[in-house]
Amino acid sequence: MRFEFLAATALAVTVAVPAFAEGGTSAPDETAQSDDIIVTATKRERTLGDVPLSVSVTTPETIQRAQIIDVIDLQTVVPSLMVQQFNAIGQTNFYIRGFGNGNGNDGIEGSVGLFIDGVYRTRTSAGMDDLPEIERIEVLRGPQSTLFGKNVSAGAISIVTKKPQFAWGGKAELTAGNYGLMRASATLTGPISSTLALRLSGTINQRDGTFTDTLTGQDINNRNRYSVRGDLLWQPNADLSVRILADYTRIKERCCGVTSLQNGPATQFIGAPAPFGLGKAISDPANPFSYKVAFNTDPSNRLVGKGVSGQIDYNLGFASLTSITAYRNQVNQSQQDVDFTGADIVTNTTANDISTFTQEVRLASKDGGRLNWLLGAFYQDESVDTGRDIRFGRETRAFADGVSGGAIGQLETLQSLVNPGVIPGRTYFQPGQGLSDRYKLSQRSFSIFGEVDFKVTDRLTLTAGAAYLNDHKRAQSFVVMNEPFSALNLQNVPELGFLPLAILNPLAPPGATIPTNLFAPLSQLQFFYANSPVHGPVNFPNATESGVLDGDKVTYSLRAAYDFGPVNVYFSYATGWKAAAFNLSSDGRPPDGNGVGRSAAPENVTVYEAGIKAQFRGGYLNLAVFKQSIMGFQSNIFTGYGYSLLNAGEESVKGFEVDGAYAPVKMLSLTAAATYLAPRYDSFKGASCVNYDLVRCPINPVTGLRPNFRDLTGDLPAGIPEWRVSVSATANHDIAPGVNAYLRGEYDYTSPNHLSESTPPGIGTWGANVVNASVGVSFERVKLDLMLWARNLTNDNSMISTFPTVAQDGSYTGYPTQPRTFGATIRKSF
Repeated sequence: MRFEFLAATALAVTVAVPAFAEGGTSAPDETAQSDDIIVTATKRERTLGDVPLSVSVTTPETIQRAQIIDVIDLQTVVPSLMVQQFNAIGQTNFYIRGFGNGNGNDGIEGSVGLFIDGVYRTRTSAGMDDLPEIERIEVLRGPQSTLFGKNVSAGAISIVTKKPQFAWGGKAELTAGNYGLMRASATLTGPISSTLALRLSGTINQRDGTFTDTLTGQDINNRNRYSVRGDLLWQPNADLSVRILADYTRIKERCCGVTSLQNGPATQFIGAPAPFGLGKAISDPANPFSYKVAFNTDPSNRLVGKGVSGQIDYNLGFASLTSITAYRNQVNQSQQDVDFTGADIVTNTTANDISTFTQEVRLASKDGGRLNWLLGAFYQDESVDTGRDIRFGRETRAFADGVSGGAIGQLETLQSLVNPGVIPGRTYFQPGQGLSDRYKLSQRSFSIFGEVDFKVTDRLTLTAGAAYLNDHKRAQSFVVMNEPFSALNLQNVPELGFLPLAILNPLAPPGATIPTNLFAPLSQLQFFYANSPVHGPVNFPNATESGVLDGDKVTYSLRAAYDFGPVNVYFSYATGWKAAAFNLSSDGRPPDGNGVGRSAAPENVTVYEAGIKAQFRGGYLNLAVFKQSIMGFQSNIFTGYGYSLLNAGEESVKGFEVDGAYAPVKMLSLTAAATYLAPRYDSFKGASCVNYDLVRCPINPVTGLRPNFRDLTGDLPAGIPEWRVSVSATANHDIAPGVNAYLRGEYDYTSPNHLSESTPPGIGTWGANVVNASVGVSFERVKLDLMLWARNLTNDNSMISTFPTVAQDGSYTGYPTQPRTFGATIRKSF
């Protein structure tokens, strides 16, 4: 009913409301001069051409014509930005210039900060609701710790929405497309009084899934979400402005679909017919883009995000004062069949509840004169309750017996001869056994920052900025393992030492006993704590672990900018910092002196950058060349059941970014952007071992275990493409007075790259060639737009990410990109 009501409202407004004030439908110009684009990347309003930073700005016109409806879509028009969504809607991660982390592990925050109307969104999933009415989206590349303070060691994304207006207006939009897509949105703004204005917005987004579960018949990767937003603006005089925003988003979907890239022996056993296997459905790695899955239970996701914020701007005469106060809460729940087969082997249920309070205050001088300055402070208080339950299913025992060749039953039988607590067939891998992960994390952080611009001459400006950042985290774990097989020390099963070897070998010498490590190779079936000395969780805080991480840092930036008139040149040096992080997963271990522990130390970032911003008749061109290094990069690798959180010694990237726009004739607009990256691990001796690297991670034939670490020094970091390119062309033509038609085409290229270090390069290397297009007609007099659009028009097949399949050594799984989608949109402004 929600969709039908909002859709009916949007359609009624579209066809019935007369044209008033807000918004126009005349042909937008994507090649606007950089001096025409206002940005707030430096916490003050400046034109894009004057900002001595590498910044990409996406305008409302591009958002509409490229059919960008959430932040995931934004990466198609900003090549330096990559957005990945994995096993659940709450597992979303941003990368800028190849740097980014934090996905899926609630103890580690991202390296790319997301800000919506100045409010920091502490977890990336909090910003994935359908975009509201947008003024612009700014993507700042490189460390931004001097001004943004919190977790922006790789960059920042700033989304600025449209304020309420003191004239009645608004917009209604209705979209229908393939996969049953129905999306309706509406915004209405106007005055309540001469000093008070209001904007109300709402969106309903529903779509069938792009995957089909062949066992349950349900569609996967569907859309079922809605959001509402209220925005109140009070301007009693020219010096004071108060803006109050409140929003609520609800998402309830079946996500996410995966596909098999390689089926190892364990997966093949699941699919083999009885009596040679379990005879259950498995995915076909020969056809990874069939968009068909075989899950015995459908994945489910539910996310509720809500918040309220208030911004006060006050003109003090000599400076302007800004205060932004916000409180947000997010609850995220999901359940997945993580063995990704038709067998009932393993189910993972996760949930978190995150509450965040933030406060920012800043004072900025009035622009003018030779000296301009800004001072500010930021405070954050956050609490995180997070956890998961991993449970064995009805067929886990049959699976374990099969892949072990019956060794599990043999071990139980031998142990039962000495230990009556072990019952053959009823002790190991029973339904309901597993692991309960529970964690609490509280965090308080603050920063004090400032920046000064000094105009040495009318053309030369020097800028210096500094920030003091302080972070305090306190964590507790409440992990309970109810899985007796993983609790075994297979190197020394004591019962075996009491049994004569003649039970297994009648020719054994008298007095010989069964070796206590006879079943050591079965450690591959110890899904939890196999490589832990205690073979079980050690909760913290404890006698040796305080559960507290404290850190602080002074970061700074230095820039010089020279205005040659049509060309601006800048040079900059900046540092960044991201606080230490806890590993809130079962792979977190008490420190053992070898680098494996509960936490990762802070990241320290440096970047050298030089840039040119040129304007010319009909367009502009921006170029930035940089060298960026992260000392102690927080590597967060999914290992199958948990996350390995480790610090790399140093990771660096050299490269350049270029973007520009040109209108050779009035009716044609061209844009292009490209990012080139040359990354490497300058030092990473403690990288997690993987099963496909037999040279650096050989299996010990005695213990059946691999080493904990391998040395990746000198290797290319995974997940960073060498090239990302986006080009577009838009043709406009007035086909009648007040009627404009346009055709827009876009091509996005990502060079082949190894997506994940946990997957062999041969099956984990993918690139992308994506074509998007739209065609539309705008009726200026009635402010009506009609548009046909398509994303991934050529149905290019690629992978977002790859990872080792849970509980199936030698098998690998991936997340395919979205197939071709298309539809029609009708938009009415008034």
